[in-house]
Amino acid sequence: MGAERVVVIGAGVAGLVAALDLAVQGIAVTVVERAAAPGGKMREVEVGGARLDAGPTVFTMRWVFEEIFAAAGSALSAELRLQPVEILARHAWSADERLDLFADTTRSADAIAAFSGADEARRYLDFCARARAVYQSLEGPFIRSSRPTPFSLVQRFGLAKLGELCRINPFATLWKALGEHFHDPRLRQLFGRYATYCGSSPFLAPATLMLVAHVEQDGVWLVEGGMLRIAVALAELAERRGATIRYATEAAEIVAAGGRAAGVRLATGETLGADAVVANADVAALASGRLGGPAIKSVAAVPRSARSLSAVTWSLFAQTQGFPLLRHTVFFSDDYAAEFDDIFHRSRLPAAPTVYVCAQDRGDNDSTLPTGPERLLCLVNAPAIGDTHPFDAMEIEQCAERTFRQLERCGLRVQRQPEVTVVTTPAAFERLFPATGGALYGQASHGWRASFSRPGAKSRLPGLYLAGGSVHPGPGVPMAALSGRIAAATVLADLTSRRRSHPAAMPGGTSTR
Repeated sequence: MGAERVVVIGAGVAGLVAALDLAVQGIAVTVVERAAAPGGKMREVEVGGARLDAGPTVFTMRWVFEEIFAAAGSALSAELRLQPVEILARHAWSADERLDLFADTTRSADAIAAFSGADEARRYLDFCARARAVYQSLEGPFIRSSRPTPFSLVQRFGLAKLGELCRINPFATLWKALGEHFHDPRLRQLFGRYATYCGSSPFLAPATLMLVAHVEQDGVWLVEGGMLRIAVALAELAERRGATIRYATEAAEIVAAGGRAAGVRLATGETLGADAVVANADVAALASGRLGGPAIKSVAAVPRSARSLSAVTWSLFAQTQGFPLLRHTVFFSDDYAAEFDDIFHRSRLPAAPTVYVCAQDRGDNDSTLPTGPERLLCLVNAPAIGDTHPFDAMEIEQCAERTFRQLERCGLRVQRQPEVTVVTTPAAFERLFPATGGALYGQASHGWRASFSRPGAKSRLPGLYLAGGSVHPGPGVPMAALSGRIAAATVLADLTSRRRSHPAAMPGGTSTR
């Protein structure tokens, strides 16, 4: 490669991966990040003198990061210390209804048999087989693909495998497909929750999202030092490979010249010239003009009605009693349909929320029991209306009362203290991630077309490339990382093509390829 310059906006996982891949290929990469540290949505907050994960909490698809670190001349084991979990999560519906899911499907089947009968256990194994088939069918032609369309997906399957494409049932909703497997409504609710991993409703999301079940069964790990350590490791390796990362540096505008992106103007007034720009930002920020006029038409605007879930979170340092928490525990509401109806149709906080609790001083079994206050992240889903609705203190306290009452109904008592509690609302997420309304996953995956409506790595503005959870292949840490790889590969291909089309004079009378 020559001396091409690329500016990456945002040091989230996608931006860091793109910068790392580009730096390895000899590109002069500068990452600008308005925060003081890397991570983006993979963030920490400090509570009671302790730091805890306040963003993603689950590490899956290990192979994605093995490939990233190997391509950079390192190894995942050299950069991160991971511990596999045996119990994926504990689930509760009341003080007497609990079910653990295991990484071992046989153990999960045994637990389901004890919980709701042998027939449901057999149906669970059938569901696992179907989830595995969906994942295997879509990994190559969709997940790893630069930007698939319905036509390209059919092409890649080919006539011989069209039956395989039909069997994954892309036109059914996840909720309907789960009804074909589970008679126990609690199990339908449990596996329907996988739609929320993409910020969506199980009643509107496509059946293909059952592949998330296979992803978890393929392995979940705990990251020593917390999830932010992933971003720190990527940033450190990118710098070792030659990338420059400038923290506390805000991008104000993507500069265009000659009909293509030509650099980034910073909030300080400084302009960084570039042959290409990678925006690791929500596409809504581009479409709304948050990164300047030239970028507005680079992507299609995301309608407010198409936004994914937001959340209300409580990051606490608190004493707990009663319920035996694991690292990941889910407390389900009585009426799942009403919960998503409140969020997506009534644009309000759910009257009876499902609550996710990440107990960060615990492991995946009952042997790690804190003796005093512990670090907790408690989360309920919320509508992404943080740009139009303030979520005042009274509304959030009412939500808190409903949330912690649900925990108590299942046997968990949390001794909340305001001085060691940090609350984050959709309005706060909007401030962190402007123009999203607090949506944490980009566009909701509602309907079979939604998966194809996310933009790919190439924007409509030549020289401007996209990465992050709001673009293909979708939200989540490994998917965002893949988007960074796809963006870097697309940049490299285009730079090579431009260099071949426009030879540059070099000393000694030679020219570039």
